[in-house]
Amino acid sequence: MSLTRMRQKTMLCRNLSKNIVVAENVEPARTMFERMMGLMFRPALEDGKGMHISRCAAVHTCFMRFEMDAVFLDRNLRVLRVIHQMRPWHFSPWVWGADSVLELPGGSAAGVLSAGDTVSFS
Repeated sequence: MSLTRMRQKTMLCRNLSKNIVVAENVEPARTMFERMMGLMFRPALEDGKGMHISRCAAVHTCFMRFEMDAVFLDRNLRVLRVIHQMRPWHFSPWVWGADSVLELPGGSAAGVLSAGDTVSFS
């Protein structure tokens, strides 16, 4: 996929409950391949970036080289749970009611997202 095409499909994520920007460049992972690959094999996840994985209620950090925050969202994009700074080679628990997961650089969800908040993507 070209860099231009990737940039065109990134989204802005806002926390509507706190009226703040969470990440400026969030990649959607919608296809089976995109969801399967996720952030694996990338050298890092830069500040302001993230990935939104649809149809997902648990994640892992196998083959990742960096920590990440996992934000579990329900169908209405309400935050159900935030797991801060998941280290490489770890598995999250299954989050009941989760419909998608927002993956962010480790530590970036602290003070920005918490259970009960609602986010939007545009």
